[in-house]
Amino acid sequence: MLKLRLSMGGTKKRPVYKIVVADSRFPRDGRFIEKLGFFNPLLPKEKKERVSLQSDRIKYWLDQGAKPTIRVARILGENKLIDMPAPGNNPTKAIPKKERKKESKEKEGDTAKAEAPKETPKTEEKKAEAPKETPKTEEKKAEAPKETEKKEKKK
Repeated sequence: MLKLRLSMGGTKKRPVYKIVVADSRFPRDGRFIEKLGFFNPLLPKEKKERVSLQSDRIKYWLDQGAKPTIRVARILGENKLIDMPAPGNNPTKAIPKKERKKESKEKEGDTAKAEAPKETPKTEEKKAEAPKETPKTEEKKAEAPKETEKKEKKK
């Protein structure tokens, strides 16, 4: 099966890709049939030097039955040689775990806000009961210093 795919080149941490036609059984950077262009991901999207394509040869290989990989299909779609492929599934695993938790809490908060009018009378009753309990805690706090004074007298 023929594929239009990227073949990696360049130096360490400076990748440059060749767009090639190759048999799917050959290694990524191995033998290929024909070079059809290149792609430099380090350049900004606005620059013309980012992508170079031989459109007539690409069309020829597509007619011969070569299938582009997802990345090459996007590059060809941006250059209007083929229809832009449908966007894929973007998993949340790419988002750091802490940010994912924040987003899920915000979503839960949104659903809780929708349910909040039903539960508001109950929360008001609990708030009304709360001041009744506070004097007891104040009495306990007042007793605590007396105990420490007794301990100090014994020493």
